[in-house]
Amino acid sequence: MGSRRAERFQDGDVDTVGSVKRQGTQRVGFLLMDQFTLVSLSSAIDPLRVANSLSDVELYRWCLIGAGEEEQISSDGVRVKLDHTLTDEIELDLVIVVGGIDIEQSVTKVDLSWLRKQAQRGAQMGALCTGSYALASAGLLNGYECSAHWDCLTLLTEQFPGIDFNSHLYTIDRDRLTCTGGTVPLHMMLAMLAKRHPQSLVDGVADMLVCERHRSDAEMQVIPMWSRKVEVQPKLKEVLQLMEANLEEPLPLQDLADYVQLSRRQLERLFLKHLHSTPSRYYLKLRLDRARRLLKQTSRSIVEITSMCGFVSTTHFSRCYRKYMGVSPKGDRTQGVPEVYQIFESELPPEGAEIAN
Repeated sequence: MGSRRAERFQDGDVDTVGSVKRQGTQRVGFLLMDQFTLVSLSSAIDPLRVANSLSDVELYRWCLIGAGEEEQISSDGVRVKLDHTLTDEIELDLVIVVGGIDIEQSVTKVDLSWLRKQAQRGAQMGALCTGSYALASAGLLNGYECSAHWDCLTLLTEQFPGIDFNSHLYTIDRDRLTCTGGTVPLHMMLAMLAKRHPQSLVDGVADMLVCERHRSDAEMQVIPMWSRKVEVQPKLKEVLQLMEANLEEPLPLQDLADYVQLSRRQLERLFLKHLHSTPSRYYLKLRLDRARRLLKQTSRSIVEITSMCGFVSTTHFSRCYRKYMGVSPKGDRTQGVPEVYQIFESELPPEGAEIAN
């Protein structure tokens, strides 16, 4: 193992900050909602497990909680055994709601009452994936800035207009920790560890989990353009999803039209009506936006990015990039990484500016 991973940390080295009220083991409870996302749960627990292992001290102790008697079923059908139910009397320092599919239907009055009771007892509150909906419904996010999975943002902003929801990967605002989902909880938990422990321990945890880059809370989550349309024509939505899923090897427009049983002309009319763009121009913009994210947020070479975004040569890629972004790929990268980068900020190019693959 690397030198950082071989280090061991003594309990006396650990500093607690913020609203942490006690030294020693921090008690973390994960409230699993029905159809919770398993990857978010494991991404949040593993950093705690590794921190304990590297320090040879039980810095964190966690338990799984749910409304069921013995188990909770995740969104992929895996049954997870519960340590406690909502009727058990347990003391926790941090409660994290693990959301998932159909969160609006999953949250119950019993869940909300339990969350309010934990907050009243002084526990910090957190949420993964769509779990922010539960905290918001319990009135526990009022006055806080918070994050949630993009698939839930429209629901949240419409139902809770007074809460400051953002599009960041995660947000740590005083005693509230919220994040988007997927593997992002790993990065949020690393940030939480950094507030409480030496950086050497945080680096060791990242090494053990093969996390090459700790993503900051300022980074924006990737929000597919089609998801921002509250009401999208069904066939158009199918095409947009196909485009998003095939950026490295772009599908011919005729294939896209055939897939949704439309003529190419009908598909073009749909794009012009709803997106004010031709299909090929819109597809190109998706690929260029992905290229810009890769340039800004990774160390991949321009040759690699050219291939990953479906361009036939670096010359063609650079020409398209300069025409639409106003700067060359190399020039854009040397300008540095912006504090907050919002995907799809660039305007659509004017009509007639379409560039073929």
